[in-house]
Amino acid sequence: MSQHTGSKVIEKENNLAQSLVLFVVFIVMFLGAIYSLSFLTLDNPWPMAVCLGLFALAFWIPQTVLGRSDSAGEN
Repeated sequence: MSQHTGSKVIEKENNLAQSLVLFVVFIVMFLGAIYSLSFLTLDNPWPMAVCLGLFALAFWIPQTVLGRSDSAGEN
């Protein structure tokens, strides 16, 4: 009797070490965004640009590239 391989659910989950490394990378990006605000002055807008860029990447990459943003139609 053969098994039908098309019915297996493919799960893409990271192991613990990989999850911790990814968490550390993105929390460092987030904290770097907050730290860049300490250099913000009215004469220098670049720290705000760095803050917005790091903040956006720290949330966009895990939710879209690494996440399961295409799983809305799954049962």
